[in-house]
Amino acid sequence: MGSSSGGGAVDAVVLVGGKGTRLRPLTLSAPKPMLPTAGVPFLSHLLSRIRAAGITHVVLGTSYQAEVFEEHFGDGSALGLELEYVVEDEPLDTGGAIRNVYDRLRGDDVVIFNGDILSGTDIGSLVGTHRSSGADVTLHLQRVADPSRFGSVPTDADGRVTAFLEKTQNPPTDQVNAGCYVFRREVVGGIPAGRRVSVERETFPGLLEAGAHVHGFVDDSYWLDVGTPETFVQGSTDLVRGVAPTSALSGPTGEALQLAGAAVADDAEVTGGSTLGAGSVVGTGARVASSVLFDGAVVEAGAVVERSVLGAGSRVGEGAVLRGVALGDGVSVGEGCELLDGARVWPKVELPPGAIRFSSDA
Repeated sequence: MGSSSGGGAVDAVVLVGGKGTRLRPLTLSAPKPMLPTAGVPFLSHLLSRIRAAGITHVVLGTSYQAEVFEEHFGDGSALGLELEYVVEDEPLDTGGAIRNVYDRLRGDDVVIFNGDILSGTDIGSLVGTHRSSGADVTLHLQRVADPSRFGSVPTDADGRVTAFLEKTQNPPTDQVNAGCYVFRREVVGGIPAGRRVSVERETFPGLLEAGAHVHGFVDDSYWLDVGTPETFVQGSTDLVRGVAPTSALSGPTGEALQLAGAAVADDAEVTGGSTLGAGSVVGTGARVASSVLFDGAVVEAGAVVERSVLGAGSRVGEGAVLRGVALGDGVSVGEGCELLDGARVWPKVELPPGAIRFSSDA
């Protein structure tokens, strides 16, 4: 961005304070933004897009397992970024978390990102729209097929936001809050400090009431909230296949991404944007489709793994079938087991051979 776009520098803030409870058992070992996604921590993909948009000063708002982020990313120089870390002592909700980083902000405007969204929106255009419209706050609004699952955000002919509506069966618009905002820095300063504040329920409606200019940047590019094992796997496979944009992929896009030392038998099949972590093994005749294997995961001969995520050092025994499953670290699934959609196995659990099946044709 720099000064050439008018209006001085832009800061980025990434909110990564959540516990990721919907993603358990995966988030028992690492916070959600640090989970290996297409070969790198999930957050790396967002940081790569922030850097590509020309924004270099990034503040991470953390609370849960805060030290893990700094241990991995450090001062950000390896990514061409200047990273700062702000830790919340107690959870402050989105608005409170934004207010909590106020004293680190330098630019006239700040782009706020939710750390668990995978998005293809054009960050430069978002900031440009914010500035050219003279808005106090601009929201990235995503067009979705089923807006009834979200609160919706209607806009008028000029693009100004007119209301913030709770979830309803027949929403008047297909535009939903995509979890990414541009604030003028003064507006951040106006959020009450030191307490929980919801941007959706308090800050945004309050700004509208006060007559502030709240603008909508409506977009229908790639967008995914990776809050569950199912959407986490989808996000990772979309990144590997090149469907979701990133500058952080460690190899070419395609049917599979193999990290260092991953071994695949000649007659095994790995497809659908699967990632094979470092030192993972796929045995003879096994099939891995649209899945994520963390480092050291082993899929033995003839096993089938689809739309699943296998924790570090986990093992899927001979002839076992996993479809839509999440295994924690160090899990052992015995041969001939069959685990289907929604099954989650906690770390280090050992399932004996044939222990769990969903069909009778054993």
